[in-house]
Amino acid sequence: MTDVRVRFAPSPTGSLHVGSARTALYNFLYARHVGGAMVLRIEDTDLKRSKSAHDTSIINDLAWLGLRADEGPDVGGPHGPYRQSERAHLYEAAVQQLLATGWAYPCFCPQELLEERKEQQLAAARMPKYDRTCCGLSPTEVDGRFAAGEEAAIRFRVPDGDVTFADIIHGPITFSSDVIGDFIIKRTDGGYSYNFAVVVDDAGMEITDVIRGEDHITNTARQMMLFAALGKPAPRYGHHSLILAPDGSKLSKRHGATSIGDFRSLGYLSAAMVNYLALLSWHPSDEREKFDLEELVQEFELGRVSKSPAIFDIHKLNWLNGLYLRELEPATLYAAIEPYLRARGINLALVQREVVAEAVQANLVVLGDAPQYAAVFVDEVDPATCAHAESLLEPGADMLYQLAREIFGNMANEFLPVPEARDTLKRLVELAKEQGLKGKAVYHPLRVALSGREEGPELFYLVAGLGKSRILARLKAAAEFVDRRTGPEPKALV
Repeated sequence: MTDVRVRFAPSPTGSLHVGSARTALYNFLYARHVGGAMVLRIEDTDLKRSKSAHDTSIINDLAWLGLRADEGPDVGGPHGPYRQSERAHLYEAAVQQLLATGWAYPCFCPQELLEERKEQQLAAARMPKYDRTCCGLSPTEVDGRFAAGEEAAIRFRVPDGDVTFADIIHGPITFSSDVIGDFIIKRTDGGYSYNFAVVVDDAGMEITDVIRGEDHITNTARQMMLFAALGKPAPRYGHHSLILAPDGSKLSKRHGATSIGDFRSLGYLSAAMVNYLALLSWHPSDEREKFDLEELVQEFELGRVSKSPAIFDIHKLNWLNGLYLRELEPATLYAAIEPYLRARGINLALVQREVVAEAVQANLVVLGDAPQYAAVFVDEVDPATCAHAESLLEPGADMLYQLAREIFGNMANEFLPVPEARDTLKRLVELAKEQGLKGKAVYHPLRVALSGREEGPELFYLVAGLGKSRILARLKAAAEFVDRRTGPEPKALV
């Protein structure tokens, strides 16, 4: 099936929504699975709302997801132009063809009259559709009205009978032409309708399969009529379900992040995003839930795409993203979290970076979480204002701080590798045990002294990541705090 050609055709009127991204993904996976090609077409005929910045961000977001088209405005190809705003001459040629063959006619009815007739039809409990007032105008009358300066839209003459197509996902679907009035293909302002432009583009770009959201099902009958009138073969159609919020409503900003750019900024990984979007209706052949892009290409079949609505579950996305984050090597993870750390003013020494990345890795849900966990390595600790200052006063804590200052004061270098930090901490624990301190009496006050927190990275990560100078300064501050609160004599052990 190497002749398969699909297209993803977004409108650059906003950011790339997760629903549109899933459509792009399904097109990409289907094309790659059968050895076909994917075309990116920018449908920017809405000149008031379309913006080049959105155009650029959509292309960048697709590239971030790894969904690079074989043809498109950014890569070119033999079927361009790939922006609808550059294809008006092709639409006009098709309009003239339909006028010449009798499949289209000028309509001079003003909008006010059309609205009045629509209201009358609704009041009579009839399906509102154009009554073909202008369908029977003679060529002479048409020419005379144009000569008089009247403006006209161009309508398509809908044929009688049913339109049936075999939807790849839904099965056979039939529409009756009785409910479809003669629709406009060219507006009075010179613009071309969505359904018309799409057909001209799909025919010109030799699209064989159209995979899109089920909100487009009602457009399919009109489009198939146009293909037939233009003498072009219609593509196969597959309409997947929409993505809904957990409450069953349309997924929108009030539910949180909804665009790929939003999720990218928060710190989700592209691999996790692709994996999650693929599972939002498609069911793999086994029970796995974690797939890389190549595995998805091998596994993907449209026949396994469900007709049921997909519910966007942020908790599952977070779970998947966490899996991918914990697979990253420390150096790779640090490169990913560094922009978030710098934005928070956290600048780490070179020898700290991989230690800190490894220390925070287990806690991350998204990359944007990194600053709250990494801050412990750079924030100052003041026992006088520490929320957990009472923990510094546990029995024997002053002795513990003295032992710790001796152990860490003997560090040969400013920073310790993680294995040596483990060994150094182990020696401290053994010495403390000899003095009657063990378990919580060691770990709890030491953690608070070093970090000002009762929770956080494993202690050996703190030792490796803080460095000798910070460790000694924080231990000194903790010891002085104990002296001020309890006097110079060490507290008796319990």
